[in-house]
Amino acid sequence: MTNPIKTHRDGPILQVMLDRPKANAIDLATSKIMGDVFADFRDDPDLRVAVITGGGDKFFCPGWDLKAAAGGDAVDGDYGQGGFGGLQELPNLNKPVIAAVNGIACGGGLELALSADMILAADHATFALPEIKSGTVADAASIKLPKRIPHHIAMELLFTGRWFDVDEAHRWGLVNEVVPQAQLMDRAWELARLLASGPPLVYAAIKEIVRHAEDHNFQDTMDQITGRKFKTVDTLYSSEDQLEGAKAFAEKRDPVWKGR
Repeated sequence: MTNPIKTHRDGPILQVMLDRPKANAIDLATSKIMGDVFADFRDDPDLRVAVITGGGDKFFCPGWDLKAAAGGDAVDGDYGQGGFGGLQELPNLNKPVIAAVNGIACGGGLELALSADMILAADHATFALPEIKSGTVADAASIKLPKRIPHHIAMELLFTGRWFDVDEAHRWGLVNEVVPQAQLMDRAWELARLLASGPPLVYAAIKEIVRHAEDHNFQDTMDQITGRKFKTVDTLYSSEDQLEGAKAFAEKRDPVWKGR
């Protein structure tokens, strides 16, 4: 059996491709592999940015593999570290992740894209949360989507399970950019290289602050920052990179980030 996850590493950037014909659906075994891949990405100090995409040009990911479920995979089974797709619940993932949506992203596939920090989409991509039509709930999307796009639009998409195209996704701010299919991965790598050239300790602090702020009010989060109670913020404020940023500005040169 071939590995359904193909990785390509170029310097500080890791590309992760879900390549499981015909539709790139995720079963328990695939989810566990993805969790291991993203945990290794998180823990590797030489990697700074990840790009997640799908194999082929028709499907990014349709989510849960219903054929595997019919064969015995339990929907509430062990998805491995990071939960479904390795990204949903992976703790302390403090590096940028870009989703390059190369086709259909529905159900858990859309939830996988929502787990990324930025979403690029090919101009033929389509989206849906059809779980309701199968009598089940799009659990992660029910948590995330109303926080990402207008509440009433999110509720409509969750309640109806209807399909929507990439232009609508862009209009609601669900995706950052719409890119011609032939240019999608080039643009994803261009963006990944831009992020990889940035300050990794700042990215880590941003991600920890944003996660905390989802469940806490403004003042509580500010108190955590100013009190240096976030590990990433404390590391940043004591780092060589913090000093380097100030020195580079004073010396009118580009900073050299070392991640320490």
